[in-house]
Amino acid sequence: MRDATVLPRLSNPAPLGLAGFALTTWLLSMINAGWFTGDSMGIVLACALAYGGTAQAIAGIMELPRGNTFGATAFLSYGAFWWSFALFVLFLHDKVPPAFVGWYLFLWGVFTFYMWLATFRSPRALQSIFLALWITFVLLAAGEWTGSGLLHMAGGYMGLVTAALAFYLSAADLINEVYDRIVLPIGEPRNFRRHAVAL
Repeated sequence: MRDATVLPRLSNPAPLGLAGFALTTWLLSMINAGWFTGDSMGIVLACALAYGGTAQAIAGIMELPRGNTFGATAFLSYGAFWWSFALFVLFLHDKVPPAFVGWYLFLWGVFTFYMWLATFRSPRALQSIFLALWITFVLLAAGEWTGSGLLHMAGGYMGLVTAALAFYLSAADLINEVYDRIVLPIGEPRNFRRHAVAL
């Protein structure tokens, strides 16, 4: 009779990935909402590369051995988004017409929309993040297409809502795991699978 092999427990990367997404989204959204000017973009780009981009990508890679396809797809994709955003602002910002930037944002909205559809069996907190993010991308894309500062500002405020929701789920996922009980509720459905919490 063979001895049972005890596999090491894999760490939960969701709080890290969600925090990287939330912090970077909040900083950029403050500029989009008109709280600060584009002169503050430097710190956004630094966070986009280091935390929003790299930390999320690491979280996505960590989801792969856990068998979490949704989490890996989300974290790696939005990590790549932040890298692409930073590279665009640094090197191509003045060379791309607003209409094409609108398509860039809109297509990220398309991706976010079907990711949102995939959250319907996940906690309400996760569903809310993807819904808010989808609306954010649509508003920002419309702002680029129409040149409307009002739509762009609305996208900024919606981005702040998205970031706040992501911060909450990051905190809830971390705190609930540490204390091994529900401290911060996330609206878990009856058929919820624990490994599905990820952005």
